[in-house]
Amino acid sequence: MKKIVIVILFLFVGNIKAQYFLMNGDKSFVGGAAGMTWIDGNPNYSLRFFPEFQFANFGFGLDLNLDWNSNGNIRTENFNEASDYISIIRFVRYGHKGDNVYARLGALDYATIGHGTIVGLYNNNTSFDSKKIGLEFDMDFNSFGFETIYGNFARAGLFAARGYTRPLQFTELKETPILGMLEAGVSIATDMNENAGILSATYYPEIDLLRPTNDKGSLTFLGLDLGLPLLRNDVIDLDLYTDFNKIINFGSGVAIGFMANFNGLGIFDIKAKIERQFNGDKYIPSYFNALYEVERFNLNKSTGVINSKAQKLESATDQSNGYYGELYGSALGLFKVLGSFQKLDRISNSGILHLRGQFAPASMMFVFNVGYDKINIGSFSDLFTTDEHSYLFTELGYKINPFLLASIVYHWNFSPIRDDLDNIIGYKPQKRIEPRISLIYPISF
Repeated sequence: MKKIVIVILFLFVGNIKAQYFLMNGDKSFVGGAAGMTWIDGNPNYSLRFFPEFQFANFGFGLDLNLDWNSNGNIRTENFNEASDYISIIRFVRYGHKGDNVYARLGALDYATIGHGTIVGLYNNNTSFDSKKIGLEFDMDFNSFGFETIYGNFARAGLFAARGYTRPLQFTELKETPILGMLEAGVSIATDMNENAGILSATYYPEIDLLRPTNDKGSLTFLGLDLGLPLLRNDVIDLDLYTDFNKIINFGSGVAIGFMANFNGLGIFDIKAKIERQFNGDKYIPSYFNALYEVERFNLNKSTGVINSKAQKLESATDQSNGYYGELYGSALGLFKVLGSFQKLDRISNSGILHLRGQFAPASMMFVFNVGYDKINIGSFSDLFTTDEHSYLFTELGYKINPFLLASIVYHWNFSPIRDDLDNIIGYKPQKRIEPRISLIYPISF
């Protein structure tokens, strides 16, 4: 029997099913898995069922997870709110982001509006035990269009929209190279969650009541942007953009960046983005990011202390400019990797890392899927610690045959903390380790 040496890397992809986000693409398959799951050290038997069906522009995916202990009791956290039942339907999709018509209902793994300076890589499923149903809906009519995101249908949450126009498409200059595709956009984003704007509050443990003492209410962002394609040919597409964003009752910021897409004639694909940020006081770029649902609000019941992202926004004085970089690469079907990093110049613990990747060549017996989200990075050592600022996933597997995969999954996500009325008042880290056997059988229509 071959020995498999498992090397856990500290990386994350999103929710527990999302390890197939790069592997399967637009392919239909029936997938299921069985094994053991240690959740914060407690063993559970586990069954997974995660088929995806893709035909023409439509896609549909399920995500059913069952965990039960040695006494045969189903783990109640899997199904303790209405959205848990609905979220068995992982997604219903038409088209893809960037198409003329794109719609997705369900889990929003990494949603972005415009150039991502307000809403960038937003994830509405940061907790395995509290899944959310959201919506993305975009339409592009060539001369104008819109993008929208709604984070959570179960309760008030993030709503974002961007309308844009290519004004020269209405004139005789529409065929003019470069200038003909000049794009101007207007964005609005707001978080309507009741905890979104809390700066301070008093907690009364004897009656389990939190009373805000300084609450800004819904946070609303307004944005203006311009985009100009500088170069279009068979080898490279190059775009220049600039964004101006204002947070109502807070500060504002400007971003200027370039986006490039290198076409390697089918051998490789490289996409890159570099952005310089000019940030005013009480302003945070890409405020709604991958870990926003966890950062929004947290209450420590034992001490009565709250931590919220609105507090970070309020204290962002003597603010520093920053930069953002993003790189995607793939080659010959051997690997795919996407990484981004954001950092402010003079604030040491302001680093934000996002990384996803896959190594699954058809000719080899091993599969490696990894991903990572990390905020508050101040030093190199911070990259290798899992804490309340981390969200990771990794899977290393061995192909028993073309349809069976033996693998071990490591997933560091977040478990919701609830009050007596079952409202979520914060999150705490949760560690899941799962050795399992998966059946992934491709199908065609």
